[in-house]
Amino acid sequence: MLFIYQKRKRMKYIFQIVIVITSLILSKTATASSCDSTCQLAQVNAYFAALDKVSRKGSSIEDIDALLALTHDDVRYIHVEYEANFDKTSWRKALIRNLKRGAYQNTAKNEKRILNSIYGKNHVAIEYSHGVIQDNGTWQKTEPLLALFGFTDGKISLVKELW
Repeated sequence: MLFIYQKRKRMKYIFQIVIVITSLILSKTATASSCDSTCQLAQVNAYFAALDKVSRKGSSIEDIDALLALTHDDVRYIHVEYEANFDKTSWRKALIRNLKRGAYQNTAKNEKRILNSIYGKNHVAIEYSHGVIQDNGTWQKTEPLLALFGFTDGKISLVKELW
């Protein structure tokens, strides 16, 4: 009788451990797949920093791959004005074509910055500008631009340029 009681107690203990571990795994998975406004803004800032690096003279295919590594596997890049509509593979090819034809000529003083943001469900509208860091350290912006970023599984899955 004592043996059966100990066995039940041990099984109950193991069952409780399994429930706790399962709960931790599920909550971690849910957290990893969500991306709140702070997460979205951080990702967009990282995207612009990586895009600045790609846009510099002397950039490389590795810089392009680092930019695209920030995005979801099913990312779409859409530029309304230029009628671009790329998946990740075609976007990479377009970036490499630009690199090979010498289109990227910016310096380390060229920098994109976010001016404003509006958050929606799994999306953020970003007002941003290209600009140049002046000799006195100030950043001189050009005209404001608009882009919509979408997020899936906590990563950038849409970049839609609306300028």
